[in-house]
Amino acid sequence: WSIGSSFCSSSRSSHSSTSSSRSSRPPHPPRRCTSLFTMVKHNNMIVNNHFRKDWDKRVRTWFNQPARKERRRQNRKEKAKAIFPRPVAGALRPAVRCPTARYNIKARVGRGFTVGELKAAGISTKEAKTIGIAVDARRTNKSAESLNFNAQRLKVYKANLVVYPRDSRKKAVKAEQKKIPVVAQRTEPFSLNVVAPQDKPTVITAEMKAASGYATFRAEHMKARKASFATAKATAEATGRR
Repeated sequence: WSIGSSFCSSSRSSHSSTSSSRSSRPPHPPRRCTSLFTMVKHNNMIVNNHFRKDWDKRVRTWFNQPARKERRRQNRKEKAKAIFPRPVAGALRPAVRCPTARYNIKARVGRGFTVGELKAAGISTKEAKTIGIAVDARRTNKSAESLNFNAQRLKVYKANLVVYPRDSRKKAVKAEQKKIPVVAQRTEPFSLNVVAPQDKPTVITAEMKAASGYATFRAEHMKARKASFATAKATAEATGRR
């Protein structure tokens, strides 16, 4: 601090001498006393590190991950052996569209086939559950395309299906099993193979250019609206209401 104070005193003395000689000029403001040590700038946090938290008592490790991986693999292997010759991936499921207008262009695997789809393929709901076909009684078909596609999916599945006898302890069943060809167990899920319909390229004619889709839609909308009004009026007159 002695350096800073001496610097300040010398600067003040020089300033006073100059101000006395030149009285016409206004006096300059006094210089600030500076030192070699300055405080930190801004409103920063005061450093107070805590390193004694006993983290080793609360740390979570994952050293059993390789053993769990091997255990899952063995479980899958035992499950496939237990359900042989049924498919490992599970039952056959339909192809459905994702909900809302944003995602309905995508097809995914659904929960189960509807009663209408099973009826179109000639399969009952009870039989479907015994031959590896998932059934969903709550879902309904909103279009003929989905009904026909899933019905064809069921027909292809049934054509390639091999049904083994249930009770293999009887001699007659054992003899029948020998006649059945040995098939490999399916390990992959059934693919959807949904092909999006594509329009063929056509030449735009003058009639197409002159036609207005908006005007056509509005005209049909007004026709349906007037027809509904006429039907409501006729019903009111028939019942005697105004």
